[in-house]
Amino acid sequence: MFSDTVDGANASANLYSLVETCKANGIDPYRYLTWLFQRLPLSTTVDDYDALLPWKMPADLR
Repeated sequence: MFSDTVDGANASANLYSLVETCKANGIDPYRYLTWLFQRLPLSTTVDDYDALLPWKMPADLR
């Protein structure tokens, strides 16, 4: 309804899923996204991407 394209709707759904996953795990979504976007460009392997999941964020940054 609020997206002009299917790709836009998928992008919104992905972002909303990340935010809600953060909330469910007691993580501040803004802090997580800041942490994620700093590290995402450096990721190259599946293990690198796995380490970026919300519940794997260091506890001192939550």
